[in-house]
Order: sequence, then C-alpha cells, then structure tokens
Amino acid sequence: MRHDQPWTYHRGEGLRTFGVEEELLLVDPETGVPQPLSGPVTEIAGWHADVLRPADRLEPVKTELFCEMLEIGTRPCVTSAELDEQLRQARIAAAAAAKEAGAAVAALATAPARFDPRLNPAERYRRIEDRFARLVDDKLTCACHVHVHLTSAEEGVGVLDRIRPWLAPLLALSANSPYWQGRDTGYASWRHQLWSRWPMAGPSELYGDVEAYEETTRAMLASEVLVDDHMVYFDARLSRSYPTVEVRVGDVCQHVEDGVLLAVLVRALVETEARSWRAGLEADPVPTAVLRLAAWRASRHGLGAELLHPLTWQPAAAAEVLEALLDHVGPALDAAGDRDLAERGVAQLLARGTGADLQRAAHNGDPDLAAVVADAVRRTVPA
Repeated sequence: MRHDQPWTYHRGEGLRTFGVEEELLLVDPETGVPQPLSGPVTEIAGWHADVLRPADRLEPVKTELFCEMLEIGTRPCVTSAELDEQLRQARIAAAAAAKEAGAAVAALATAPARFDPRLNPAERYRRIEDRFARLVDDKLTCACHVHVHLTSAEEGVGVLDRIRPWLAPLLALSANSPYWQGRDTGYASWRHQLWSRWPMAGPSELYGDVEAYEETTRAMLASEVLVDDHMVYFDARLSRSYPTVEVRVGDVCQHVEDGVLLAVLVRALVETEARSWRAGLEADPVPTAVLRLAAWRASRHGLGAELLHPLTWQPAAAAEVLEALLDHVGPALDAAGDRDLAERGVAQLLARGTGADLQRAAHNGDPDLAAVVADAVRRTVPA
C-alpha cells in the first residue's frame, strides 16, 4: 500500500485508517491452469494507470514470488465503504490487464489444477530459492493482508500481544484453499498448511515491549535463515514499510465483501486490543503451541466444524466462536459504524459457507477442476 502523503503514526484522532493487500492467481480462463504472465500483466496495468487522472490512480499491480501471481492493494481508507470501492476497482483493473494478456484473475488461495509454478526471476526471489530449496516449490499461495494504522510502535506491540487468541477464527472465516495439485486436500485452508512450513511463519510469542519485538527480529536475521526482514512471516507483525500492524493470517477471499468483512474485523480487533493495552489489561498468556492447534482446526475445517474458543481454549461451534468475536470487538465496530456490516457478513458466511465450501460446491464431483476455477473467476471480479 502507498499513500498520497508519507505515512505517519496515527494520532488517535477519529478512526484508524486501514487497507488491504490481496494476492490473486493468473489462470487460463478455459482450463483453469495458472499462467506465468505476471510480467506482461503488470506492464499492461501500468500503461492503463498512466492515463488515469492522479485522483483516480489505483495502487500499482505488482508481481510476486511466482509468475502466476499478482498483488493488488488499496490505499489507506477510513470507512468500510471506501475500502469496498477501492478493492472492487483494484480487482477490476487487474482483471482487465490480465484479459489483455490472455488470462483471467482468480481469488483462490491455492491453485486447484496440477502445474509447475515458475519462480519470478527477480534477484531477491532467486536468493530465497537458493536458501530454502525444495520448500519454495509449494509456496504459490494467495493471502489477504490487512494493515491497520498505529499511534506508536509501543501500541503496535501491545496489539500484537493481545490479538493472538483471535487470529485463528479470522483464518477460519477466510478459508479458501481446499484443492492443491489436482486433489482435494481435506482442508478448508491448505494455504495455511503450506505457509506453516516456513520456519519463520505462524503465531508469535508474547513480546511485552518494543525492545523484545526488535530483539526477536534481530535474532531471526542473525540466524542467516531469513533473506531479509520482510521474511518475518508471523501471522501478525509490525510492518517494516508503514506505521501499521499487518495481519497476514487470512486466505484471499473470493467475494470482495468477504475480504472487506475480514478487514473490518481486523481493524475492530486492533482498536479493541489497543484500548486494552492503554488500560493496562494483561494479554492472554496462552502458549503458542495452543495457538498452533487453534490455527490447525481453523485450517482443517473452516467454519464447518468446531473451533477452539479463544475464551476457554475448548472446542466450540464455529457460530459460537464468531459470536464471541463480534461481542469482543463490538464497541470498536460501533465506533466505526461497522456493526451491521460485520453481523450481516458473519451471518452470510455461516449460511453460504466459506470460499472452500464454494469451491467444493462448484466441483460437485466433477473430475474437471476447471469448473472450480471458472466459478472463482466469476466471483472474483464484481459484475
């Protein structure tokens, strides 16, 4: 994400701005097979952006680790309606550029079809491949990253310590990756399982203060396992580029409104835990091992079975856990005017199902997973 003016720490006046980065697949619209066209697509998207008036300029479409992926993003937004509009326009622009290159965009967190991904030839990505070898081959996954403005780094660490219990439910409601290399994995979010293989990914420990957070980062870099500090792949982290907390746990969502719901809940969660930090309330000391189990449940079943309840750490119905999340962040949702949106969005997900449920419904026993991709392409770009 970029902003017309340099980002500065939010002063605590009014609503926190927030924004979204989404990763999308480039696919053949007929076969559903991912296409290594990110270079031509980003170039075409750049040509289109150059003719737009500055006030209408979208965030640039970017390449990613593999040539079959794109990254799109919004500018910092104040309201959920603003975020919704920008995310829709970003998807439309990416789809138009992809169409000129002979492809389509699909908001799928893993690719259903069998294929061999092509690594982006950029020097940084080659260094990652040299460092991690075969591990990189399975990392063509598409996530949704939500940025929320902070008043200070100290507040950011306070937030990171306190949002830990609630990240697994966010993964569950965004789950959108049941298929991988031509097979149903049995998981709602196989992306999470693939991503968890990185040694620097997953839930983080409690920090307590900024120095502990920075010391953790320094120790990780000193290990010479990470290529750079952008490879701190925790489920939530302080952004190295902006004064934001970046929540990275979610799959990319097929429907724009589901991505907006995820972002709205993340902003409300950040605001809720920032208030708790300012009030001196202690963070839940739940062990990271238990958080990993909670994330595994969310990844395995999405909203289709019990999750670990963040207030008891016992299994509970997904609807009960999401209701607890809404209650937990309720005052922050009210302050942002997002209560109705959040409640409607959660109710719709529980009734309709997650992206993983939509993919399985589109498959419907047909051995041709091209139908799954075609359905996702239709849902990705608003009519």
